Amino acid sequence: MFEFFELISSLWPAVAAMLCLILVSGFFSASETALFSLSHNDLEVMRSGRPRDQAVIVLLSEPDRLLTAVLFWNLVINLTFFAVSMVIAHRLAEADQTVAAGVFGMLSLLLIILFGEVLPKSLAVAMRRQLASLVVWPLVVAVRLLDPVTPVLEWITKLARRAFWPHIKREPFLMADDLERAVKNSQLSDEVIRQERQVLHNILDLCEITVEEVMRPRGTYMTLPSPVLLADLNSEVPSSGYLVVQQNGTDEIEGAIPFTTFTSFPRDDLQWAAEEVVHVPWCANLAFTLQFLRDQFCSLASVINEYGETIGILTYEDIIDTILMPEPSRTKRLLRREPVQEVAPGCFQVEGMTTLRYLCRRIGLDYEPTADGLFTVAGMLYEELEHIPVVDDKCTWRGYVLRVTDVEARGKLRVMVTKQEELKVEG
Repeated sequence: MFEFFELISSLWPAVAAMLCLILVSGFFSASETALFSLSHNDLEVMRSGRPRDQAVIVLLSEPDRLLTAVLFWNLVINLTFFAVSMVIAHRLAEADQTVAAGVFGMLSLLLIILFGEVLPKSLAVAMRRQLASLVVWPLVVAVRLLDPVTPVLEWITKLARRAFWPHIKREPFLMADDLERAVKNSQLSDEVIRQERQVLHNILDLCEITVEEVMRPRGTYMTLPSPVLLADLNSEVPSSGYLVVQQNGTDEIEGAIPFTTFTSFPRDDLQWAAEEVVHVPWCANLAFTLQFLRDQFCSLASVINEYGETIGILTYEDIIDTILMPEPSRTKRLLRREPVQEVAPGCFQVEGMTTLRYLCRRIGLDYEPTADGLFTVAGMLYEELEHIPVVDDKCTWRGYVLRVTDVEARGKLRVMVTKQEELKVEG
């Protein structure tokens, strides 16, 4: 026993190196788990946080680069750890301490599994926000140290794939129309499953629905010029959940303050809480916009027209509502009530800002996009009448008669939609 401890004491630099390698391996394991466990809401908050929080966003903007660096350095550390442990075990075996060498090898394996993988990853899941902020700067250094080697690793990967798996082919691309037909033809009877099918339909429709159909038009959300003070709100909380911050003297949106994430207002100046926004054209589809928001870790998009003017906003919650609601409607969100009300059989009272897609769904018609790209009932009336509608103006549309019943300020309309057969019976 004395010889064993004497031998181990002579190898203390190697043992100390192993302990350090375990700590470094635990660091990379915890870093990987902490950063890739961050939720979308976590990233939104960190985007407008301290410099170290913003550095996390920068790293995660290139996930392949980050993951390659973390796995590379973790592999190097683990291989070095086992190389040192084998040297120590070999020294013990040469000194006729074969049992001790075997026990030391098993103990080394257990230590690297427990303190290099299991415990760090478990702590990282429970404390992902705090750990992500703590480990970000060493990770930035590790990623940049590997950058010169990354092209060589990519070249080796491509060479190996072409040498050993030359016949691998991409799966054929499945069109959204094919998925739509598959969902439509599926035989689902249970109510819960029918709701799931409706959600699948809504997801597939994201490729067809444009931002203009879902956005909150200018004038329907609260805006204030920068800088924003708590006193400027006059105790009013925006119905959209966001306060849009504009540049002084312009309509350009420079940020958004998410009230949905607040539990209290810790200071009078709200400018510190403003998040960045992304800008998308009015003709972009919701699938692209949702992915763009997620890639940029933003929760609000500014919608611009072909002249670069802001015509509305679209929030992350608006897109999620479009996916999950059985009958999603922008007008319903803005007015907080049903925009299409059946006042008599075959007769509906409709708000002018209601989309034609939602109106078709309510009255049982298949939606067909118009050649002119019109999306709302009011827009169709303007196009058909070629003047600002007044009370009792009429037009026909797909077997229905649309009659203007009310005109409010700034051209807001209310329309009575009646089936033509119903009108003939009454006549």
